[in-house]
Amino acid sequence: MSNNNIFLPHERVIFPLDVSSIDEAKRYIHLLKNNIGVFKVGLELFVREGPKILKLIADETHAKIFLDLKFHDIPETVRRAQRAANAHGIDFITVHCNEETKLLKAAADSTKKNTMVLGITVLTSLSKKDIINSGIKKELQNPLNLALHRAETANKSGCDGVVCSGKEVKPIKEIFGNDFIVVVPGVRPSWSKISNDDQSRIATPHEAIANGADYIVVGRPIRDAGNPADAAKKIADEIAKALNNSS
Repeated sequence: MSNNNIFLPHERVIFPLDVSSIDEAKRYIHLLKNNIGVFKVGLELFVREGPKILKLIADETHAKIFLDLKFHDIPETVRRAQRAANAHGIDFITVHCNEETKLLKAAADSTKKNTMVLGITVLTSLSKKDIINSGIKKELQNPLNLALHRAETANKSGCDGVVCSGKEVKPIKEIFGNDFIVVVPGVRPSWSKISNDDQSRIATPHEAIANGADYIVVGRPIRDAGNPADAAKKIADEIAKALNNSS
């Protein structure tokens, strides 16, 4: 069964709690808990507050929990970190897939059954120029080629899916199938205005979902809106239209 058939539109929206304190996080959790499907906890908040932020989400919402720490270390360290993460009942965790398969296998083999391991392909803040400057070999300097290469590595290593830009979703789905989960960050609704945006390869909610994304990460367009809950509803409506058009 395609992942497109198993979610309500708002359940596909991942909101990143990119704030500096648990009090700020609590505000957004209360505002959005009925309008999004997943709360994402990244490095800043987790380093500052630790596992108690995960417990807060679990205790006060029915949302899924995305622990976005982007593991990238030797396999044994990643294996131990994954086992530690298992204790917190998280639903998604991330690991960089720009290394050999041992790193990804360490995460995939150490996770609990209900936790999805997602490989980070190419950060959406990176442009083709950034990739060239990083020393990537010539045949992979195109962001699409690099994302496909890393998605293949993640798939072979037993990861449940990948994180990629909206530009790469369709070919990844075509190659690896609908059961291979794709999460798209860098999502910008056409109505949002983001100053000093650090995202390079962006997509609208409609574009990402129409191309096959299972989840989209929407931060600043919701967080900076006058009414974050209304902004989340608008995004869910756009998702619903994309799903209806593709059915």
